[in-house]
Amino acid sequence: MSNDKRFLISGGGTGGHIFPALSIAGEIRRRMPGADILFVGAEGRMEMERVPAAGYPIKGLPVMGFDRRNLLRNVKVLTHLWKSMRMANDILAEFKPDVAIGVGGYASGPMLKAAQKAGVPTLLQEQNSYAGVTNKMLAAKAKCICVAYEGMERFFPNDKIVLTGNPVRQNLLECSATPAEARRAMGLAPDRRTILVIGGSLGARTINNAIAAGLERLAAEQQVQLVWQSGKAYDEQCREALAASGAANVVQMPFISNMDMAYRAADLVVSRAGASSISELQLLGKACILVPSPNVAEDHQTKNALALADRQAAIMVRDADAASRLVDTMLRTVADPAVTDTLAANVAQMALHHSAQHIVDEVMKLIP
Repeated sequence: MSNDKRFLISGGGTGGHIFPALSIAGEIRRRMPGADILFVGAEGRMEMERVPAAGYPIKGLPVMGFDRRNLLRNVKVLTHLWKSMRMANDILAEFKPDVAIGVGGYASGPMLKAAQKAGVPTLLQEQNSYAGVTNKMLAAKAKCICVAYEGMERFFPNDKIVLTGNPVRQNLLECSATPAEARRAMGLAPDRRTILVIGGSLGARTINNAIAAGLERLAAEQQVQLVWQSGKAYDEQCREALAASGAANVVQMPFISNMDMAYRAADLVVSRAGASSISELQLLGKACILVPSPNVAEDHQTKNALALADRQAAIMVRDADAASRLVDTMLRTVADPAVTDTLAANVAQMALHHSAQHIVDEVMKLIP
């Protein structure tokens, strides 16, 4: 197959959409070094920084998500949607993709809809156990729908579904450090039980507040140490809380750049329940406590977390219960290696490997 094919990848809004999209692009580029790849995202969202940093061009649309709480604000949303549709048509006419790939999020709606109307073959990638609104709207005219969970025929036509899993950042899978080496690299004691707390790309207020409130309790547990990614928005308040507590066994930072080392160092991970995070935990076989965000469409993070908790592959702490339960649950769990080993073994059994390769296999089938 010639190397001059063109691939359009659209979606974004969170790291959970961006990381799979970049993995798919990387696999396309590995197979076809001369392929032309263009991303389309939402103006002002993190993909507008992360994608160029990874070496790919991106165009932004002024599309916005619908406001379910204040319906009057959706007049502006509809205006931006109409403008985005016009811009999507212009992008399509200029770029002329052979295949369009949608990775979910409202940013992919106008672009994939325009591609479908123009007869461009489209592939959708659905990361969650509960399908997003955009992908459900696009499913009827999609050629292929790649999913990460079984039972997705309740959302999509069964004959279009391919179970591939979610692509994750490749460097996470290539880390060769031992846990002790990774802990030293993170500035930690090499022989202590270690908890990694991550609130997602933007941080999580509930998780941060629960950790901040429990710092004195954590400081008393000298056989345990904590790596705390707070997110940039909460960095100052978390740093001040940590300084006031004097907890020397807690390392706090706004963002962890070497996540491969952070995961390898951890005996237990506390995380939101976004699809990308769960896929990473599954592929790395990490014992985890999931705190689903309630501020997402269709409460899909709770459904993601339950898919693991029901198989004893994770412990779920609801967002509303985090303040009273999270720190106690963390400390009780990490103190029992038998529990963390069981959770790790069960979550690893749910992993779907080589997801980017499987998705790009399906992309290649769609090239005219």
